[in-house]
This record gives sequence, structure tokens and C-alpha cells, in this order.
Amino acid sequence: MHKSENLPSLLLLLMCCWMVLPCGLTFADDSDVNAMFKRDRLVAWCIVPFDARKRTPKQRAEMVNRLGMSRVAYDWRAEHVPTFEEEVEQYKKHGIEFFAFWSWHDALEPLIAKHGIQPQIWLMVPGVGDIADSEKVRVAAERLRPMVEKTARLGLRLGLYNHGGWGGEPENLAAVCKHLREHFKAEHVGIVYNFHHGHEHIERFPAAFHAIKPYLFCLNLNGMAEPASVSRGQNKILPIGQGLHEKSLIKEVLRQGYRGPIGILDHRNELDAEKSLMQNLKGLDALVDDLR
Repeated sequence: MHKSENLPSLLLLLMCCWMVLPCGLTFADDSDVNAMFKRDRLVAWCIVPFDARKRTPKQRAEMVNRLGMSRVAYDWRAEHVPTFEEEVEQYKKHGIEFFAFWSWHDALEPLIAKHGIQPQIWLMVPGVGDIADSEKVRVAAERLRPMVEKTARLGLRLGLYNHGGWGGEPENLAAVCKHLREHFKAEHVGIVYNFHHGHEHIERFPAAFHAIKPYLFCLNLNGMAEPASVSRGQNKILPIGQGLHEKSLIKEVLRQGYRGPIGILDHRNELDAEKSLMQNLKGLDALVDDLR
């Protein structure tokens, strides 16, 4: 056989290799990226206590529907406890997934079996105090153990939530997850990473994201300003597309192959949550189009 007869096969092989190179988004990635950023796959976050309109559960479900979304991560305050069940019922009525629940309240437990919901439980890593660094991961894991066991019994995932401090550092979150999985067989424990609590990670984001990616249950986006301005109390919460760094961070997330759930947030007390979410949706659409 002449060498020229192998040329079509060789060209096909080279084309396949080029399509999976990790240098950025490729045609092979488009369908996955389109799916993860579809509105009905995005998770609405920080929309309950932050909404300037103070919507009822029914009004909130109708708002989420109008936006074309179908997942909510439910944060709450004491005044919302009496309406937990109504919230669950309204989400079911409007075809919305009760995707996650902030922290824990015993009033949630009977609703899980009654309504057949399986929300992720999003929880901060408890403080470990002034102890030796070598002990911090073990102590944090032990303090999480009651909730680890409760969520395992209820068939729920437990997402450790970055919220500043030692327990908000990506490498520490990953280490605690690893310890829980290795020592307590807690495969249901993972990480929820929030851009708005990660400004100090921007400079080392590729390594930080690499550490948490194997455990990541949800990634919540935000417009990302310079860390120096955030440290002065400015620009912590920005619409997606109005910051300086979120495009490069999202590009890195995609480059590393994350294709899991994506959350967008309100988190602005002064604004109607529908307007806030819409700003983020429009900004995300423009940013993702620009990445392709």
C-alpha cells in the first residue's frame, strides 16, 4: 500500500486529536456548554431574603418560571420557616426543582419524604479555632460528622460552602472532603464554590479550581471586580459581565472540563430579584457567546 493511501485516515486522526486539545473551547465541547448554560438548568440562588419585592412562595415560583428557570437553591431566614412547605409545594406546582437548601432546619426533614425532594444541603465548614494546621482538617471533619451522617440517612448530598476564613479556602475544602470520603465513606459530601466569596482566589484560580473540581456539586457565578476594591467594601456583588475577571474565570472552568450545575444570584437587597436575575442572565448569555 502506498503512503498516500493512508492520508485520509491520518488526517482524520489529527482532526480528532485537535478537537480534544485543552487549549480552550472546541467544537467537541459546544453541546455540553450549551446544555450547562441553558436557562432551565441554571440555579437561582440568594433570591429569598434578598428580594426587595419580598415575594411570597407563589410569587417567587411564578417569577422563576417567567425567567425560564427551573431550579432554585433556597436560602431563608427565621420568618420563612412557617412557609417551607408552601415553598416546596409551589415549586412542584410550577415544575421547579428544589435544588438546594441553605444550612439546616429540622422543619425541612419531614418535607423530604412527604414531597419526594432531595435538595443538596449547603453548609459552611465549622470554625476550627487556633489549633495546629496539621489538626485542622481532622477537627473540621469531626465537627461536620453529625450533618454528614444526617444527610447520608436522608439520602441527600452535603455541599461544603466557601464563605471566607480557613474553611473557605479551596484547598482546605478539598482536604476536608477527601478526609470525609476516606474515613467516613462520605461520598455524598462535596463542594459548592461561589465566585462572590472567592475574590482572593483570582490570582491562583487555575490551581484553586483544580483542587475543588473533583468534589464540585455547584458553581455560583458573579461579576468579579479587583480584589482590592472588594476589600474596601465595594463591588463584591456585580452582575455577570460587569466585572473584570469573570470571563477569564469561566473560561478556565470550561477548560478544566467542569460541566456541572451553574448558579446565578440576586444577593442585592435594594433590587427586585427578577431584575437582578435578568441582569445576570443577559450578562451570562453575552459572555458565553463571546467565549465560543
